[in-house]
Amino acid sequence: MTVTIRPVVPAEDAALLHAWVSAPRAAFWGMADHAVEAVAHVYTYIAEQPHLAAYLLVLDDHPVGLLQTYDPAVDEIGEWYERRPGDVGVHLLLADDHHRAGRTPEVLAAGMDFVAHLPGCRRIVFEPDARNIASVGLMERLGAERGPLVDLRTSISEKPAQFFFLDRERALDLARGLVHEV
Repeated sequence: MTVTIRPVVPAEDAALLHAWVSAPRAAFWGMADHAVEAVAHVYTYIAEQPHLAAYLLVLDDHPVGLLQTYDPAVDEIGEWYERRPGDVGVHLLLADDHHRAGRTPEVLAAGMDFVAHLPGCRRIVFEPDARNIASVGLMERLGAERGPLVDLRTSISEKPAQFFFLDRERALDLARGLVHEV
C-alpha cells in the first residue's frame, strides 16, 4: 500500500477533479459552479504556468486528493504576507473517498514529504479560508504556525484567509511519521 504523487493531466483528470471541487464539502475551493470543461481549462492554465503546479495524491491506485503548489514570490497571494526565500505555497483538497478512510495521515505525510523535497523549499505556506473549520483544524493538528488573518482579494479569490506556515523540518518529521496527532 503506497501513496504516489503524479501531475494532473487536465484532459484526463477533469471529470474526477470536477466531482471533487463541485461537491458541497469543497465549497471553499471556489469551483462549485464550474462545468467539467471549465475545470479542465483551469488545470490546463495551471499546467502552463511555471510558478504553479497541480498533482493528484494516489493511494493504492485510487486518487484521493489534490495538491497544488505555487511560488509566493510570483503569485499574487504572496503579496498578503511576509514572504521568505524558500516559501512554497500549497492548496490541499482531500477527497471524500472510502479508500482514504483511516489513511489520511499517510496521505498527508506523502504530500508534505513531496513538497518539502521541492528544490529550494524551506517553508510551506497555507492560506485556507478562515471559515473552513476543518482545514484550519488540520493546520493546527499538523503543528503549523499561525500567521496573519487577512481579507484576501486576488484576481481569482476573495476570502478571509488564515495563513499558516510549516517549516521544512516539521514537514519532514510528519513525513517520517514522527508526528502522529493528525
